Amino acid sequence: MSERQMVGDSTERRIVLITGASRGIGAETAKVLAAGGDHVIINYREKRKRAQTIADEIGAAGGSASIAGADIADADATAAMIAEVVAEFGRLDVLVLNASGGLERDAAPDYATALNRDAQVRLVREALPHLPSGGRIVFVTSHQAHFHGRKPVPADYEPIAASKRAGEDALRAMIPELTEHGIGLNVVSGDMIDGTIIVRLLERRNPEAVSARRDHGALPTIEEFAAVVGEAASAASESGRTFYVGGQDYLTDGLGRDIPA
Repeated sequence: MSERQMVGDSTERRIVLITGASRGIGAETAKVLAAGGDHVIINYREKRKRAQTIADEIGAAGGSASIAGADIADADATAAMIAEVVAEFGRLDVLVLNASGGLERDAAPDYATALNRDAQVRLVREALPHLPSGGRIVFVTSHQAHFHGRKPVPADYEPIAASKRAGEDALRAMIPELTEHGIGLNVVSGDMIDGTIIVRLLERRNPEAVSARRDHGALPTIEEFAAVVGEAASAASESGRTFYVGGQDYLTDGLGRDIPA
């Protein structure tokens, strides 16, 4: 099976690119959106076989999917991926910015910022000329990042939280420009998501940080979070809306008052 599968009549489906979608939240989001009738493009960095398995599962369930390999921290690879998507489908309707990182032990000191801020903005810049009016961009983040500076953050997660908050801020600064093009930006922020690689890495480094979150209640599942990402990818809401998943204690100031997004 070729890396790029036939979509059928692509004019009847939205074309959705999901970064970091060969596992976890990205893979589950691909299944959610494909089940709703979208053609999903599963971006992966290294795990081509795993990405293809997700695409095959979607196809077997009656959906439409293809895969696209690129390290989004690599500017040339990002540009090439967008060019390939446009060459095949003629447009891109939805961009889901799911890929993130920085907890890897061998990561360079500036890797978190390069991936969680710079790469996100660069990908939006590459995609923007090809997003039609009515298109959507969804930025996937965590409560620890979204509320960075207002709520405590586990020490091991601090570089990721700070860099993802910087990425969110940079994207929000683009809202006036996106609005001129008719493009909406939505943010999905969640508590630690059970079963994700981030939680598994944190449990190895700082198990108390994860157990402290569990003390507040059951962590959201990957399926629950992906369902909200799918909602955000279609919601006709004012640009800049934040969708929250779990972690009710993050959403109040301790006195029962809501914390602004």
